[in-house]
Amino acid sequence: MSAVPPPIDDGRCIGCGKLSTIGLKMEFAIEPDLSVESRIRVGPDFAGWQGVVHGGVVALLLDEAMAYAAAAHGVLGMTGDLKMRFRRSVPVDAALVVRARVAWRRRDVLGITARVEAEDRTLLASGDGSFVKRGEVEPGAFGESRFRARA
Repeated sequence: MSAVPPPIDDGRCIGCGKLSTIGLKMEFAIEPDLSVESRIRVGPDFAGWQGVVHGGVVALLLDEAMAYAAAAHGVLGMTGDLKMRFRRSVPVDAALVVRARVAWRRRDVLGITARVEAEDRTLLASGDGSFVKRGEVEPGAFGESRFRARA
């Protein structure tokens, strides 16, 4: 069996790709503790029920943040698993904050937690997952155009 090649960022990621015509174009800041944060509003094109962000899109927000948390630690990873819990409906067009951090690492697997919060820090959804290392990146350089400087 041949080795799995590292993932290639072609700019078309539905979560963060600048070249995606339908994506969310998320940008992340790296915090001093190497956690990551993105501030975003998800429009009505991503709704399930009227006024509510589709649950699969909420999973996308969590997964994307987890990928950036791994990258903040120098790891290009792919999702091994993702378990999520919805706490409240995620409203369309609301100011959201998506956060993630690496909780543990064992060899080439990282355990990562993520949260989708309202701007007032009300928890809307959370997730725990594992990411499997598929390559390395200079810490914080993954999608470097999508990591933004802290204000």
